[in-house]
Amino acid sequence: MYDFVMGAYGGKIAQMFSIGGDGENDGAKGNKANRFKPMVKFIGPFELGSGDNRSHKIKMPRYVGSVRTMVIAGQDEAYGWTHKTTPVRKPLMVLATLPRVVGPGESVKLPVTVFAMEKHVKNVTVEVKANKFFKGSAKKSITFSEIGDQVVNFDLEVTKRLGVGKVKIIVRSGKEKAEYDIEIDVRNPNPPVVDYFDVVIEPGKSWTQDYSPIGMSGTNKGTLEISNIPPIDFGRRLKYLTQYPHGCIEQTTSGAFPQLFLSNVMEVDAKMKTKISTNVKGAIKRLKTFQLPNGGLGYWPNSNESSEWGTSYAGHFLLEAEKKGYKLPIGFKANWIKYQRKTARNWSPKSRNNKYYYSSQDLVQAYRLYTLALAKKPQLGAMNRLREKTNISSQTKWRLAAAYVLAGQPEVAKKLVYKLSTSVGNYSELSYSYGSSDRDRAMILETMSLMKERSKAISIMKEVSGALSSRRWMSTQSTAYCLIAMSKFAGGDGTSKELSFNYNVGKGSIKASTQKAVAQIDMKLKGNASGKVTVKNNGKGIIYARVTLEGVPETGDQTSASNNLKMNIRYLNMKGKEIDVTQLDQGMDFIAEVKVTNPGILGNYKEMALTQIFPSGWEIHNSRMDGFTSVHSADIPTYQNIRDDRVYSYFDLRRSKTKTFRVLLNAAYLGKFYLPTVYCTAMYDNKINARKPGKWVEVIKPGEN
Repeated sequence: MYDFVMGAYGGKIAQMFSIGGDGENDGAKGNKANRFKPMVKFIGPFELGSGDNRSHKIKMPRYVGSVRTMVIAGQDEAYGWTHKTTPVRKPLMVLATLPRVVGPGESVKLPVTVFAMEKHVKNVTVEVKANKFFKGSAKKSITFSEIGDQVVNFDLEVTKRLGVGKVKIIVRSGKEKAEYDIEIDVRNPNPPVVDYFDVVIEPGKSWTQDYSPIGMSGTNKGTLEISNIPPIDFGRRLKYLTQYPHGCIEQTTSGAFPQLFLSNVMEVDAKMKTKISTNVKGAIKRLKTFQLPNGGLGYWPNSNESSEWGTSYAGHFLLEAEKKGYKLPIGFKANWIKYQRKTARNWSPKSRNNKYYYSSQDLVQAYRLYTLALAKKPQLGAMNRLREKTNISSQTKWRLAAAYVLAGQPEVAKKLVYKLSTSVGNYSELSYSYGSSDRDRAMILETMSLMKERSKAISIMKEVSGALSSRRWMSTQSTAYCLIAMSKFAGGDGTSKELSFNYNVGKGSIKASTQKAVAQIDMKLKGNASGKVTVKNNGKGIIYARVTLEGVPETGDQTSASNNLKMNIRYLNMKGKEIDVTQLDQGMDFIAEVKVTNPGILGNYKEMALTQIFPSGWEIHNSRMDGFTSVHSADIPTYQNIRDDRVYSYFDLRRSKTKTFRVLLNAAYLGKFYLPTVYCTAMYDNKINARKPGKWVEVIKPGEN
């Protein structure tokens, strides 16, 4: 229940998507600590005769505090209610607290409060038992001379592994006994790193590759991907999409869209089908929250203006999902079509005067018309007007051709792209259509597959494959569309050659074959053990093999960077004076201040993301929840996502301007904790970024220093 409140919109997205691997240590996507167990029971309804009395026994979980019992009665459309608050108490009670999350290598003090509620409770033993994620199981004794409570502290050290830590506190005094359990996520705040090896294997030949896991124990995953088309690297690229922490309209769509077509290119087992179904349904449900009264979709759930590309992109995904059998929210499609039709009819390339729209206005209109044709509501008048427009880009013509094919006019489509170039100049767009040369090439490949011109598409298919299989960064939009286009190309006509090979990932040679274009094998890595993988090609044509390794390092990037962006970080006390956070007194309130400056080299910046992950012992004060306003002025982000241990802030930044963001914090828990790297980047252009390295910090008792 806690995530539904504090997670708001952003909290859901991290739990929504998961794909591949065993999921054992995926945090929110796998086993997740249930820190806040609600004391809620619903029983009934019951029938009570005139003058009757009834009593009910309710088994309570371990609970300290008070409960409210509420009874609602009704008959013949008349209703009544009553309630009573009852303290929950025993002669001996215990309560303990820990941070919401902890990280490997951190140390924290566990405060245990023992309550003696009766006079006969005198000598009490307090025992702490922890699972493998903690070192620090111990036993202490305390004495009560009268009714009251005492606090006793235990030192816990977090081991270097990830998962759900469990701590049990047991208190005894004579025949009296009480217990208290805590579950806590042991998470590593550092981003995962990826490495891979690949090779082309001739018929009858074998390939052997040694490997060593690259992350800490519990985070390592390995995937062997075999294909008879140039490598797509589905595992690495799709993992990037599903783990991307920001959840705008484009990224929510990108995380789920390629999963619709996984079965086109590879064998999908029952477990994977269930995951895909869960992810797609989650995305559909979330996208409903973006829809505005006019039927368009905003970039963020709190937007009051439609995102033109986002509306078409999300609608495209939803239409494809509907074709796959998924149900759309009631009224969503009708309102979306109404908005798309009205916008398409009223569209004019001069209707907006904004330098960020670049030359992609025509492409945005062509994509809108494509989605309407896909929805079986083609707007032929608007399509013809765009086709007759001079100086439209080749990307626009290719997308418009796809709309004509869907509208039942393939001859017009062929005429439109006759001898049309497939080359796209290098570019990246910070906003509006989130475009890039990779994305546009993928859209052309999708159109050529739709027009069944597979032989002509080979060259551009290799370009798209080369982008996916390369080590270079790609935006979520580019990644998703390249995966979609390759999936449609690879599985478009069902004529791909059979894959036949033997593989050995340390468990003996296994013979495998599939009629799909891609085969993916989970290597099921254990801990940090090194190993080797062997692949033999049993087929008649060449095959492409790739081993992808992923893991989370113990320590994150310790370097600073300032690429076309300046970032300055200060920590202030409540009077605005700069302080050193290396050592803080417990209970101290303070402010984290980040100033981000656009040096003006590349013009105005759009869709910037600032990521601040805080130490486990610091608590974030969510001022949106209680109306608190800092005495220090700060800029208001376009959208902000406040989580258990981190804050994501999203904003635009004009040329040569600076924005200041502040987060109110409290040094809540005693111990030694890691302050991770602070990172700011343009979400659609990684050439614009800045980061400051992390460091270890302490929270101490006041006066100890």
